[in-house]
Amino acid sequence: MSLQTQLNSFVLRVAEEFNTVKGRTGTLTALTTTDKSSLVSAINELKAAIITAVAIDDLVVATTSTYSSTKIISVLDTLKAEILGGASPAFDTLLELQQALQNDQSGIAALTAAIDKRVRFDAPQTLTALEQTQARENIGAVSTLDIGDTTTDFVAIFNAALV
Repeated sequence: MSLQTQLNSFVLRVAEEFNTVKGRTGTLTALTTTDKSSLVSAINELKAAIITAVAIDDLVVATTSTYSSTKIISVLDTLKAEILGGASPAFDTLLELQQALQNDQSGIAALTAAIDKRVRFDAPQTLTALEQTQARENIGAVSTLDIGDTTTDFVAIFNAALV
């Protein structure tokens, strides 16, 4: 079964689910908010209510409270310690890491040489047929011959399947 046939089946199945979901969303009049003109208006009303209900509470993590600045700093300090993971003071800032990398150009050159042997995704690259085959095998990709018609208009298929 070609990819095109599989995608056609998938799109038809998604359209069927979409129609089911559309039938379950309900009506705006069923909202318990004051503003029933749209879901966006109702969500904005809820957001405003949540913002005015916030209180500082360093002991409880909840949707109705926030930490004080002291507690936030404490949490950030803990996070920083976890990120550094015990790194020595010589390597605990981005500047120190930059300087260490600049001082080891032979190691950088070795990494650059290794990177040059990789398939790129940020720029065009010329590969032999053998290299292309190997790259596809390495990532489990298929060739364009195996995919089917890439010009299929799946939006048209989707729209046709909607009721």
